[in-house]
Amino acid sequence: MTPETIEALFQHGGHYHFARWGRPIVPVVFGVDDATLRVVKGALEAMVALAGHRMADHDPELGANCMMFFFSDWSELLGVPDLGAMIPDLTALVARLEAARATQYRAFRFDAAGGIQAAFVFVRMGDGMEALSAETVALTQAVQVMLDWGEGAFVDRSPLALHPEGGAVILRPEIAGIIRAAYDPVLPVAAQDMSHALRLAARVGA
Repeated sequence: MTPETIEALFQHGGHYHFARWGRPIVPVVFGVDDATLRVVKGALEAMVALAGHRMADHDPELGANCMMFFFSDWSELLGVPDLGAMIPDLTALVARLEAARATQYRAFRFDAAGGIQAAFVFVRMGDGMEALSAETVALTQAVQVMLDWGEGAFVDRSPLALHPEGGAVILRPEIAGIIRAAYDPVLPVAAQDMSHALRLAARVGA
């Protein structure tokens, strides 16, 4: 992974912006059965272990700080109590996502240091998403919630791959390397200078 490749993964509107979690992740998952819940939480636990980060049972400010919603129609979000207070202009956002026939959307909140304070993950199980295995969907969302990736990070290529022996779904090694390097305690929880991509690349290479 070259610095330029890494830089492209964290482009937001033409500007470099990197952020990782600055606190333990406390997930809550809506809209799945118990079996799928275990898969989703297992995927999150795997990513947190890879990063050397932490999970917890309670966030002192928010209770839960990583909310994941699975549903069949965007309009269902309009009926979720208090969601409009957490997601600005929820009605307009739902209209845009419906018009785009989007299948997923993520929103982050950041703390005073710029680190991720909370994440909201929305997954519409339609337009092919329902045909994917629970493991594939869960791992994809877990990867994308660990860092504030740029809007084009995984448009052309999934962060996942199939293991050459057995065909199991796995995280691409280079993406795993970035997540592991991103949580190096020496690095800041947030950065907007492209020199940060150089530091990430050096750690991925090592």
